Amino acid sequence: MIYEFFARTDRGRVRNNNEDSVAFDRDAQIAVLADGMGGYNAGEVASAMATTFIRTEMARWLAHAGQNAQSADVRKALEICVENANHAVLGASLSNPQYAGMGTTLVVGVFRGERLILGHIGDSRCYRLRDGVLQQITRDHSWLQEQVDAGLMTPQQAAVSTNGNLVTRALGVEPHVQMEVNEFQVAPNDLFLLCSDGLTDMVPDADVADMARASLSLEEKTNLLVDTANAQGGRDNISVLLVQTAAAGGKKRGFMSRLIRAS
Repeated sequence: MIYEFFARTDRGRVRNNNEDSVAFDRDAQIAVLADGMGGYNAGEVASAMATTFIRTEMARWLAHAGQNAQSADVRKALEICVENANHAVLGASLSNPQYAGMGTTLVVGVFRGERLILGHIGDSRCYRLRDGVLQQITRDHSWLQEQVDAGLMTPQQAAVSTNGNLVTRALGVEPHVQMEVNEFQVAPNDLFLLCSDGLTDMVPDADVADMARASLSLEEKTNLLVDTANAQGGRDNISVLLVQTAAAGGKKRGFMSRLIRAS
């Protein structure tokens, strides 16, 4: 299986700084996205620490483990890597007053052959487009999602609630963090979309699906998604990381592996 990556993070139209961070390693086939929180500029410190640490440490482990590493071993390594990142962010928060209380959401994918090991914490999401159908394959760790799960609120009510930014899990705020990890089969021509809530709070899923299905390059799709979120108000930082799959030996459709950070 061939994987191609493209990512962009943007400050949006309202915030003074960008507390999102995105990273990927094309050779190791790792994608990481984080949405920071807490204090002046501290959120961007937390998210940058998390994405850099996890990308670097997982790539190092995968290079050492080789192609024969089993999914269970990759999952365990990812859990340990994220726990270590949690300790690093929490340690920085406790030792630097200006970083007190900082933390970050996280969504991280490790692609191995025809399998995806996907971990997430908080409300940053991963979607999969397959055969023209867009499906959210993470479940938000948020107060709103808990209300929906308990039958106290409909998904439609949750979509317009003003409490959308209340997450129930975050990396770097407690001595231990509970990451939800799932494994998925990957098929040729799947498109995976990792994003922060700056996209999903601004753009309905149906519109995201239309843009994901468009006959555009990864760069064009990413820019279209980010620009649409900004056009709808851009109330938060916006990050999009796309991962396109193709069968080994299949024709590549002008894919690109790039990352763009906008002010």
